[in-house]
Amino acid sequence: MDMLIFEVGIAVALITLTGLISARLRFSVIPFYILIGMAVGPHAPQIGIVDLRFIESSSFIEFMGRLGILFLLFYLGLEFSVSRLLKSGKAILTGGMFYVGLNFASGLLLGWLMELPLKETLVVCGIMTSSSTAIVAKVLVDLKRTANPETEIIMGMIMFDDLFIAIHISILTGLVLSGATSFLSVLLVSLSALLFIVLFLIIGRKCIKYIDKALNIKSSELFLLTVMTLLFLVAGFSETLHVAEAIGALMMGLVLGESRHASRIEHQIMPFKDFFGAIFFFSFGLTIEPSSLGGAVGMTLIAVVLTIASNYGAGMIAGRLAGMTPKASLNVGFTLVSRGEFSIIMANIGKAGGLMASIQSFAVLYVLILAVLGPILTKESPWIYSQYARLRKRMKRRQTE
Repeated sequence: MDMLIFEVGIAVALITLTGLISARLRFSVIPFYILIGMAVGPHAPQIGIVDLRFIESSSFIEFMGRLGILFLLFYLGLEFSVSRLLKSGKAILTGGMFYVGLNFASGLLLGWLMELPLKETLVVCGIMTSSSTAIVAKVLVDLKRTANPETEIIMGMIMFDDLFIAIHISILTGLVLSGATSFLSVLLVSLSALLFIVLFLIIGRKCIKYIDKALNIKSSELFLLTVMTLLFLVAGFSETLHVAEAIGALMMGLVLGESRHASRIEHQIMPFKDFFGAIFFFSFGLTIEPSSLGGAVGMTLIAVVLTIASNYGAGMIAGRLAGMTPKASLNVGFTLVSRGEFSIIMANIGKAGGLMASIQSFAVLYVLILAVLGPILTKESPWIYSQYARLRKRMKRRQTE
């Protein structure tokens, strides 16, 4: 009996239920989607016609998750157009370089401590460097901090991080997925991927006026079909050049972000981004065996401590360079602690490349902890700073006595 549609319906129902619970608890929805995916799957029971193992539909749900990655990255590109990135140059270069540098170094340190091979270490570096744009943006809105002076530098650091991750994914694709073995072959694949990204952005900006004409369509149906055509063709073509399909989607979004139709595209794409994005996190959870997570606890706890320390340092340095108060600088660092969509994408690259299974377990625990801890640290950063200031005053008094 064909139960594919029914199983997909059950999956969507579970996703919806967990989304409602997370909204009621006022927490990020991402860890909830992953957790419900982990709770079901091959180890789950079958209750009558309700098969929580998702045996028949697992491959289809995985494909829908791949679509979720495309829409997430495409929408991100629309939000951060090339011109906006260039205008925010100072905030990007100062805060972003310190943020990426410290977090990437933390990943290298963790890989060395855990004695991981080179490929696994680079995947871990990507997992630990990529802040969650979705969670950070939601927290800033929920806490009504969008007008705060430090928000501009936070967004600049996120944009720099997103660009770095785009490049890092392209290099990882060449290293992990292309089958290249020698240093020269890996270098050539990586350089070709970077060349594709640069040329695509340059040519895309020059062709935007022609794209605008092509998108000057009154029919909503035909307009959406045209946008989808561009998205899937570019994402699919990028894979033939050993560039991750997600990066092709991001590049298309960055180009269309320059279009005068950008707001209309965002409006049309957002429902697809929300729906398939939720399925992406659910499908990732489906691939995780809960019993396998125990072996990654130690590694994850070390990574969490390193991430918080790195973010604290990056926030303080970036804030000082921007002339901010220590309180605002602490808020910058803690706001960027959350991890989410990009970390999971990195873990998927490791899975597709046949790397150590423990990397996925690590990514799950790492994202779950920081997706919850990040918003809490952001909300309580004023209180944390006040306690820190009091402690410093006490220490100074003791020294003078």
